[in-house]
Amino acid sequence: MTDGTPPLSPRKTPRQARSKATVHAILEAAARILETQGVDAVTTNAVADRAGVSVGSLYQYFPSKEAIFAELIRQMRSEMRDDIFRAIDFVADKSLEFAMARLVRAVIHHHVHRALRADALEHLEAQLPPDPDSMAMARQTRTRLALFLAQHDVPTPDQAAGDILHLIIGIAHPALHGGETNFEALARRIDPAVLGYLGANVTYS
Repeated sequence: MTDGTPPLSPRKTPRQARSKATVHAILEAAARILETQGVDAVTTNAVADRAGVSVGSLYQYFPSKEAIFAELIRQMRSEMRDDIFRAIDFVADKSLEFAMARLVRAVIHHHVHRALRADALEHLEAQLPPDPDSMAMARQTRTRLALFLAQHDVPTPDQAAGDILHLIIGIAHPALHGGETNFEALARRIDPAVLGYLGANVTYS
């Protein structure tokens, strides 16, 4: 690329089972190195060696290690979106108070799952150029939550959706990163913060 920015999109999308397995092996290898050795240890040669593929095979799909990072970030964002969508589907006919409790636990579950990977990728995401796909998934998550909040007459639901997600992540992430292991106790600390944010403008049923 002429501006020196590493390409972040895959070269091609795997179609066959064998090529999908190759891409999965590459991504898992990169993630394991990232988790255990840190970002500086992630090179295309190291990833290819750990994945058991040739460097040429790796380059068929990913033009740079940054493209591998970007794909891992997309996976992370997709998993978080799906976790939150499932939580919202589950509470579709429930009270707002119950729904927010489920949302808190869905976000905690997402951050607990492969916590070291998520932590490393979130730091990397801030250093890489904005990725349209990851940004789109974040918007989808916020929009879906905003629609649910609007059904419960929460004022400015789009803003509230973003604030609530940031609030939950802002408390959960450093606690988990600091070694918190009592996840229900953590959730119970976050619950009143979320309900307090929603405030007196909301009537709980």
